[in-house]
Amino acid sequence: MNQVVFLVDVDNTLLDNDRIQADIKSHIEREYGAACRDRYWAILEDLFVELGYRDYLGALQRYRVEHPQDMKLLSMSSFLVDYPFANRLYPGSLDVLAKLRKWGPTVLLTDGDVVFQPRKIERSGLSEAVDSEVLIYIHKELALDDVEARYPALHYVFVDDKPRILAAVKKAWGNRVTTVLPRQGQYARDAKAVSSFAAPDLMLDRIGDLLDCDLGRLLAVRPSLETVRGNR
Repeated sequence: MNQVVFLVDVDNTLLDNDRIQADIKSHIEREYGAACRDRYWAILEDLFVELGYRDYLGALQRYRVEHPQDMKLLSMSSFLVDYPFANRLYPGSLDVLAKLRKWGPTVLLTDGDVVFQPRKIERSGLSEAVDSEVLIYIHKELALDDVEARYPALHYVFVDDKPRILAAVKKAWGNRVTTVLPRQGQYARDAKAVSSFAAPDLMLDRIGDLLDCDLGRLLAVRPSLETVRGNR
């Protein structure tokens, strides 16, 4: 049983995924045209609704089914798997992971497919930074029992850019978790989305701000709403 385990998301938490998406769109438009870009992205969004994560290679497969004789976009797979992900790390990301590891086991906890997401984590240098302590689920907020079994702890610190995910984890673990929201990426900067869910325990402007936090601040959690109501 660990005293504390740190669970850190990848996309738009440690890695600027919005910038990666913009690069993918620009590349497709430049190499294959706007119509191809729009159709590929429409398929990608349909898969996101269906799967709960963006399956870039799966979208490429579906595009091929629609255009079996279009050989041009097949080279897109090389652009995806060879993308320089390390260039899209947010400032301070690796330093934050190094600092957290001094305090306790630090795990990358993310959603994604079984090819592109592991490739992204490996090529960005994030896997090496946490000594390959990586968990990739379809819906991580539904896999918390498995996370606990693999990394049992008295307390967790959960860092993620999605208010919905943070609220789900807080509901499941209550005061056993400190939820941290770095205000990065499209979800964390969406004021409506942020206000639609329970506020995180700690909100930061950027992931690098964790370098200024001491362990005591991360472990000092507020009483849950249920606890407050129960004491009235």
